[in-house]
This record gives sequence, structure tokens and C-alpha cells, in this order.
Amino acid sequence: MKKNFILLFVFLITHSLFSQRIKGSDTVLPVAQKHAEEYMKIHSNSKVTVTGGGSGVGLSALYEGTTDLAMSSRKIKFEEKIKFQKKKIVPAEVIVAYDALAIIVHPSNPINQLTRKQLEDIFTGKIRNWKQLGGEDIPIVTYSRETSSGTYEFFKEKILRNKNYINSVLSMPATGAIIQSVRQTKGAIGYVGLAYVSSGIKAIRVSYDGKTYVAPTFKNAKDKTYPVVRPLYYYYDKSKENIISSFIYYSLSPTGQKLIENIGYIPR
Repeated sequence: MKKNFILLFVFLITHSLFSQRIKGSDTVLPVAQKHAEEYMKIHSNSKVTVTGGGSGVGLSALYEGTTDLAMSSRKIKFEEKIKFQKKKIVPAEVIVAYDALAIIVHPSNPINQLTRKQLEDIFTGKIRNWKQLGGEDIPIVTYSRETSSGTYEFFKEKILRNKNYINSVLSMPATGAIIQSVRQTKGAIGYVGLAYVSSGIKAIRVSYDGKTYVAPTFKNAKDKTYPVVRPLYYYYDKSKENIISSFIYYSLSPTGQKLIENIGYIPR
């Protein structure tokens, strides 16, 4: 009888479906999706659900207990840490990969390079027409991610130097929406993660010193010669590390990091 009980217990454990929820940054989304896909092939008793929505959405879900792992393309904010602290949650941080932020324009745009200051002036409204930059006499249409996005925060910090976006900036709910809008709008400019750069849009070279202009390529991002590179994060509740530790271990393993490189991101 005891032996039968032990066998039944082992069967239930080995055949139980372990569910893991991942939510947050649209930039990190392709990384987590690929890892989840390959992870479930190895761990057949695991179900990993991955959804986007933005870095802020993911961290809020972690706070509310509706996700096990939050994806973020920015570092957790001080006020978010305080919020977690009040609920006695210790958010653990893991850098899973790196990404370059590509500035994109319509492929017909003759402008091939811009300085950080010119980008700041475009997105804060000081420059409103491409002719001011040596381009055609076409109004500039700026596209941005919405405020819950870590990409929005990163761009504001690193490119705008924390100045406010122009009021007329068009906020998009996802990276794909920015790509589609820039592809369809002749005077458009926006920004996306390097892995999202595709045909129908043009990624331009960027300079911080006004002398050296660097294209957003995998090689330039990896050796840090491209100036707009950022870490991508996973956050989880330290007290519930056992739920997600196996997935994180896989993500950081040589196999997981090779997958990151294969889909166009920069491994750790």
C-alpha cells in the first residue's frame, strides 16, 4: 500500500503541469518567446505563457502577483522599488541580454545620419521639418512608444536628456505599430529595438559627438561603438524564485544566449 502511494506521488509530480507566466516589455518579448518555446521542448511538463504590454505593465503585474517574471527594457524605478517594499516584495534583477535602439525613418528619406542633439530637437519640437536638416520640405511626424514602455523611458533619458516629448508625438501601443506607421508615412521618424528592424524602413546612423556616425548593427552594438545600447532585464519576486529559477537558468545558459544572438539581440 505504501509502495503504491509513493509510486502515485512520483507519477503526479512528474506529470504535473508547471505553469509559468511572463509579462512586460515588447522589446524583450521575442527573447522570452523563443526561450519559452525551446524550454517547453525540454521540460514537457511546463507551460510558459508570454505576453507583452510594456515594461511598466510587466512590473505592475509582478507587484499584483499576476506574473511570475516581468520583462523590462529599463531598470526598475525608485518609486517602483518603494511600492514593492511596502508590500514586502523583494524584486530580484537579472540582465538577460542587450539591445541597440535603432532610429528609423521612411526609406525614401534622404537623411542617413543624425546627431543625438538633432534627435533631441526633433522629438522635443525644436525641429519640425526635414528641410531644416538638409532633407525635403516635409513636416516631421514623430512616433514614440507609450509612457508605460521602458523603451519610451530609455529614449527620453539617453536621447532627450530627460526633456519632455513634443505634445504632438504619436504614441504607439507596440513596436510593431511604430514600424507600420513609419513604413506608411513619408515624413516619419521613430525608434525600435534592433531586432525589429526590417524591410520597408531605414535605420539611420547616430553620433553623440557630431563627428563619428555609427549604424545600428549587431556588430556595432556588441562592441559598444553604437552609442544607444541598453541592457534588457527580467525581474521576479525573490521569495518565489523557485517558480522561475529553471527558466532563468536556461535563458542564461550558453544555449539560451545563443538563441538570443540568433534572433538579433546581443548576448550577455
